[in-house]
Amino acid sequence: MEKVSFTRMKDGTKEEYEFLTAHEIDHTKHTADRLLTALVELDASLSGYQITRLGHSLQSASRAWRDGADTDWVVSALLHDIGDIYAPYNHDEYAATILKPFVREQCTWVVQTHGDFQMLYYGHHVGGDQHKRERHRGSAYFDDCAEFCERWDQSSFDPAYDTLPMSFFAPMVREVFARRPYDPAVIRPGERVALTDAAMAAGR
Repeated sequence: MEKVSFTRMKDGTKEEYEFLTAHEIDHTKHTADRLLTALVELDASLSGYQITRLGHSLQSASRAWRDGADTDWVVSALLHDIGDIYAPYNHDEYAATILKPFVREQCTWVVQTHGDFQMLYYGHHVGGDQHKRERHRGSAYFDDCAEFCERWDQSSFDPAYDTLPMSFFAPMVREVFARRPYDPAVIRPGERVALTDAAMAAGR
């Protein structure tokens, strides 16, 4: 079978849906490579900064790595702005949706809300709510997002920084997206892992 015969989903047979499921499973195995390609396309995204959006993403991940962050944090830092091209008005939610099945809930929440937290740095300059992050004050992950933005996001627009290349992070991206989706051992709801680890950083 190369294609199903039905034109309405309700007319599909068990055999046809098993055929499609096998195709979908194979397709998902290449998610990491598609995301790495999409990251490269960020070079054609927002301009005006001293570095490209791809440069910003790589620099954010480089800072996370050098802070001793674990793989979930590093990959989240790398992908946190991947929605800039396709979802400019909710890029943070877009990125979080991609990450959600494969990383800790803590990281997903931080990526999903980092746009509100970033307003602290520029909201007052553009007529926005500089303190928009306060709506999230009750969250267990509030301080994590504040630290994510301060250490890795808002500071990563420096053309002089020694940013690590995409090839350095590609194995981590492949590792994360090869995980079983929504694995409770990965998602770990409510659990907090520090963004930095001095001992780990010293070894890097």
